[in-house]
Amino acid sequence: MVPNRDRRRSTQESAPAARVGLAHRLSEVARRVLRYANHGLPRVDFLRRVSKELIALSGCDAVELRVRDPQLQYGSETRRHPKSSFRFTVSGNPHAEKRQRERLPAGENQAQLDRLYQDVLLARLKPGWPCSTSQRGFWTGDTTQALRFGRVTRPAPGGLYRSLAILRFAVDDRTTGLLLLKSLAADRFTREEAESYEAFAQTLGLAIATRRVEWALRERVKELTCLYGIAQVAQRPGLALEEILQGIVELLPPAWQHPKIATARILLDGQAHTTPRFREGRHCQSADILVGGMLRGVVEVFYTRDKAGFVEGPFLKEEQSLIDTVAREIALVVERREAEIHKSKLQDQLRHADRLATIGQLAAGVAHELNEPLANILGFAQLAKKGPGLPATTASDLGKIIKTSLRARGIIQKLLFFSRQMPLQKRLVNLNQVVDEGLHFLESQCDKAGIELVRELEAELPEISADPAQLQQVLVNLVVNAIQASPAGGRLTVATRCGRDSVSLAVTDTGTGMTEDVKAKIFTPFFTTKDVDQGTGLGLAVVHGIVTSHHGSIRVESEPGRGSRFEVQLPVNRAEKAKKNG
Repeated sequence: MVPNRDRRRSTQESAPAARVGLAHRLSEVARRVLRYANHGLPRVDFLRRVSKELIALSGCDAVELRVRDPQLQYGSETRRHPKSSFRFTVSGNPHAEKRQRERLPAGENQAQLDRLYQDVLLARLKPGWPCSTSQRGFWTGDTTQALRFGRVTRPAPGGLYRSLAILRFAVDDRTTGLLLLKSLAADRFTREEAESYEAFAQTLGLAIATRRVEWALRERVKELTCLYGIAQVAQRPGLALEEILQGIVELLPPAWQHPKIATARILLDGQAHTTPRFREGRHCQSADILVGGMLRGVVEVFYTRDKAGFVEGPFLKEEQSLIDTVAREIALVVERREAEIHKSKLQDQLRHADRLATIGQLAAGVAHELNEPLANILGFAQLAKKGPGLPATTASDLGKIIKTSLRARGIIQKLLFFSRQMPLQKRLVNLNQVVDEGLHFLESQCDKAGIELVRELEAELPEISADPAQLQQVLVNLVVNAIQASPAGGRLTVATRCGRDSVSLAVTDTGTGMTEDVKAKIFTPFFTTKDVDQGTGLGLAVVHGIVTSHHGSIRVESEPGRGSRFEVQLPVNRAEKAKKNG
């Protein structure tokens, strides 16, 4: 039996007018659908609007859309009752397909329907068949009747819906789709009406392709806007690194597919920068921040809840590329900022070295100018004191002159040490031996001050070419400085270590420590935080001069209330080291 029955004569007489009216209404809907497409709506929102338009136009009880491309198969179904219910599904998702099967109306023959879907998609129907449209679509006014395809008759698909149209459309060369119109009433539409909807379906395919392009374009614009904003923030003068990172993290959510449910966080060196009202979500996309090849942090974007638009997963491949680019941009910002800080420190060190060089030249000149008259004063005072019959008061005054002259000569020697004017008497020495000899004279001072003296000397240190007397002066000055910085006692550790091309001497105390301002000035001659009668401010300046003359370096670490650590590094005698290893 052929299921598509002729309508009553009155209906046939009014069919041309009905077709003209339907064509006009379909034209209006097509224009609105194309407008939705040009807006670049998200996929789910677009399908919801199109289905709502078709439900209102066709009077059907349900409209279903199915789209199939090589990467993704998805669809939607809108029913008139309950009121405008909408369902979106993705094929290939076992959970979604299970729910879809559970929602099929009782008695619907899914195998027969699947066969019909395939027939229409592959254009197997012939235009002259009773159930076929001119463009090889399918229609029937009664799903309870058997279907005739040429000489073949198939069982009725059955199910809740009595009228059914399955219409094919093309999106592009690789993507096709189906438009399904379903009605509970029998003979809800004629072949001519089905063919009118079939013509509209071709416009729908064009709209889907347009929406895809417009949506992709809008996403790319959002991504480029994000990267442009990051460049603007990074180049803004006067901003601290923390302000730059906060500016960047606030640019991230608007660049993602679902900004209303997106939050972002940048973690750098253990410090977090987040968007307002930040909270983590179950879906996270991240990228590592690598600065100079080292992992320093991570950029993260979260979705705080699920959304129907998660068709291809919560995040797009393009968004992973974007967050990777953001992480690289942050790394470049950090590298540039750290390079600027390093450059500033080098400039400060250069200015400091220039000042020390100038002071050294001045100190050497003053020392040489004072040395000769001071030697005369000291010599004549010593001669005068040896004269017979000196009054006691005169002898006492000469003793004070001699003592003061010796103190002045010591200061001059320190100035010459600082300015590297004292001649070096280098020989191969073992740093451990220098430390042992120097500490022998300092242990009593440590005991008197209530300081525990700890030795941590590495065995088998390589010998270095140095002046042992000057190295001992370095040790004495550092230890005495540590004792004076520990008025309440504590612990003083003297350690030696062997590096690749150097040996080091470290003096660590648990004393009062220094602020950054004080630490920046400690090697300046005559700078001191001690009382006038407790030091000249030349001890550490002398250490700096001796270490520099030995082509070494000195590093200082200090924190107020926690003590200080001075580490001197001296180069190993490479020729002697090669001789021993050879």
